[in-house]
Amino acid sequence: MKTANKPLRISLEIIMVLLSLVFLYPIFLAINNSLKSFGEVMTDVIALPKKLAFANYSYVWEFIDYPRLFLNNLIITVLGLAGIILISSIAAYKLARTKSRFSNLLYILVIMPMLIPFQSIMLTVLQLAKDLNLSDSTWGLGLLYWGFGAPLAVFIYHGFVKGIPKEIDESATIDGASGFRLFFSVIFPLLKSVTTTIIIIDVMWIWNDFLLPLLMVNGSPDTKTLTLAAYTFVGQYTSDWQYAMTAMVMAVLPSIIVFMFLQKYIVKGVVAGAVKG
Repeated sequence: MKTANKPLRISLEIIMVLLSLVFLYPIFLAINNSLKSFGEVMTDVIALPKKLAFANYSYVWEFIDYPRLFLNNLIITVLGLAGIILISSIAAYKLARTKSRFSNLLYILVIMPMLIPFQSIMLTVLQLAKDLNLSDSTWGLGLLYWGFGAPLAVFIYHGFVKGIPKEIDESATIDGASGFRLFFSVIFPLLKSVTTTIIIIDVMWIWNDFLLPLLMVNGSPDTKTLTLAAYTFVGQYTSDWQYAMTAMVMAVLPSIIVFMFLQKYIVKGVVAGAVKG
């Protein structure tokens, strides 16, 4: 039986390797062209650089003030992530533990924004941010991510919480725990694997987001993000593609490193949710 399945397994592995190469090819092109001169980029995008232009990285580092923009990205990501996890985990727990028609309706209303394209509401969001004095502020941008990231996080948490036995809540209540203490001391530690999954998803999203920062913090050089800085090398009549590719590589590298270190927890979180749900 194992011998019969071996050709199939090898075929699937070959297909998966080929698919991974297709997805990795754009990353290769970005890194490849970040190490070229302007002339080489314009001559042949696919060819390997004749001479590695590491000076592109030092130039971009100084030109965009990379440490300052890195700090902006860090503030936005940490603030957005903290709010999403705190609000979503509490909301999902309460909705999962409350059995009523109203809670079911409220749950549907909470996750429905996942179906609404951001482009259809972005002007309204921008106007609301201006009215609340949140525009042109890294802190304000971080707060906006709470609303956009909470629906998906609630959806993920909700399915996981339903698999946690209610007897755990009852035992903790008998021992004197109630309210927030019950949640943070007993329930939230059990959500570790799924929380890590949400962290990875949202870090990749918030750190590399382009459209919302373009609307919110593009007005001042002090509030720009790394992704927006890469866009500054692309002009209407001429573009420094070698610097744009360099800035893009430098912008996405931190999120890739986070993903590489935490990717194993994605599988654990998905498997745990499937088993418990």
